[in-house]
Amino acid sequence: MSSMERVLGEGNAAYTPTDDTERMSVCLRICDKQVPPAAENLLGRCEYYYRPLHGEYVEKSGVATWEALKAWATRWNPFDDAIVLRRLLNNRDRLIEPESTDNDWSRHANFMMRHIGCGHQPPEYYVSYGYYYCSTYGERLRPRLNPQGQDWLDEARYLLQRNIDLGLKDNMKGDEIHVVCRRYPNRSVEMTVPKQELEIDNATFKTFAFNTHVPAYLDAGLADLSIPDLMRIGGQPNVEEWLDRETWRQAIDSGMEVGWEKAVRVGEAVSDTARTAAEAVSGAARQGADAVERALQALTRHLR
Repeated sequence: MSSMERVLGEGNAAYTPTDDTERMSVCLRICDKQVPPAAENLLGRCEYYYRPLHGEYVEKSGVATWEALKAWATRWNPFDDAIVLRRLLNNRDRLIEPESTDNDWSRHANFMMRHIGCGHQPPEYYVSYGYYYCSTYGERLRPRLNPQGQDWLDEARYLLQRNIDLGLKDNMKGDEIHVVCRRYPNRSVEMTVPKQELEIDNATFKTFAFNTHVPAYLDAGLADLSIPDLMRIGGQPNVEEWLDRETWRQAIDSGMEVGWEKAVRVGEAVSDTARTAAEAVSGAARQGADAVERALQALTRHLR
């Protein structure tokens, strides 16, 4: 019997007939695909994705490289931690209500309390991308940014999570997901995902979340930042993560729009050169790290 079944059997699904003194365990199964909206005051906080309640996660995140942490997240079963599971179960009603402000609420914990014993696991994105990068950017990047860059980081965090909530809301109603990019409508997100299946399809959820990064970065004002701040932001993700083609795509899409806007601002005389440099970033994704470095240097040089 798993730790989850033991907790459920003892605390939530044990029945004793009046004429019998022996407890009988009954396996409880819950599969609620209806994703409730997050509380507004949680948007922009790293705890939106996950709260580090599990000892195994705390241990791994403190010493592991990004690549090791990401690989571990693919096989981690948060339901195996009986202490954490019991803590969440004792407060289940609060954790699954819409716009919950409970101290243990996160998208990760909310998912766990809606999928008990049905085999579904929380999207890996909540832990290995969402929480990890939210907390890492805050700790390592923020002190290095100018005040305008810090404001951008705060707004980007908020919009990243708001976009996820908007996509989940669309998927609760139907198959079509539409996340608008206000500043650059051509960078809006359109996806078709079977109704109420987005959060339980790990690979599709990761693609969806990555797709919503570009609108969030751009709407937060990425193109308004100084070149030094842009370089600090662009250089922050771990080297290993640049091997992920979806990371390349969001960087390229964001960089192209920023390049065009800055080229227009400095005048038509440099726009062709800037456009050429920005296009080189796209080609660099196929040519390796050396080509990427050259392309970024060219883009920086011509947009100063």
